[in-house]
Amino acid sequence: MTSSPPSNHAQLHAPSYRLPAMDQDFLLGDSMRGVRFLIEYAKAEETLRKWGVRSTVVVFGSARVREDGPEPQATWYRQAREFARIVSQRGGALDSHDGMRDNVIATGGGPGVMEAANRGAHDIGAPSIGFNIRLPHEQEPNPYSTPDLTFRFHYFAMRKMHLAMRANALVVFPGGFGTLDELFEILTLKQTHKAPPLPIILFDERYWRGIINFEALLAAGMLSEGDLGIFQFADDPETAWAKLADHGLGFPRPFSSPHQIGAPPVL
Repeated sequence: MTSSPPSNHAQLHAPSYRLPAMDQDFLLGDSMRGVRFLIEYAKAEETLRKWGVRSTVVVFGSARVREDGPEPQATWYRQAREFARIVSQRGGALDSHDGMRDNVIATGGGPGVMEAANRGAHDIGAPSIGFNIRLPHEQEPNPYSTPDLTFRFHYFAMRKMHLAMRANALVVFPGGFGTLDELFEILTLKQTHKAPPLPIILFDERYWRGIINFEALLAAGMLSEGDLGIFQFADDPETAWAKLADHGLGFPRPFSSPHQIGAPPVL
């Protein structure tokens, strides 16, 4: 009498039999860290290309700032919102030209100054980007970034790369450790010529001079005179925009040099 063949149930349900792309245990393992880094780059890159986002204006600032907070927080929130509205209206983000959008507001996607900037673009119907980060205490996206352009990253490094690679300008409102980290990364890229000569605006000169003694760095020989010229200050949204416009951020864009506005750095 012929016996029935043994069941292959164990083989079909073994972890090794899962398709690699469907195997969460495998994809989240240590050996796949490089792959995870790659797909964090590729997902946002593909979406931004589909939307025709050629260049951005990046706004950094504290997540702790509140619209109804104490002064000067409420003022910073209002000014970030107004600045983003001005950039979106005058910089080319509102309308797609030849399928491309320029100077689209990009933030870290969270609350505070980030929310205010996304909100300013939202106020006039312009798209804006939120590059959110996964944290132990989850930071949810604010409700004003364009849903299709709201991303979540695990790796700070990849998030910062996406913030930098399309940036036409960086405008930094008052903030703490996270804001300082992002600011000094971009300052270093500009100082070392690893990024095109994008304008960097520090908003609220009194705040920034109060927390960073730039002249002491110069006096100690840690900076050169030229290094103090790679950023500027502004105290109101119109002045910040005027300084960006002086660098050519108005639309249309007449640039043709190898480091034209909108050309991403090789990061």
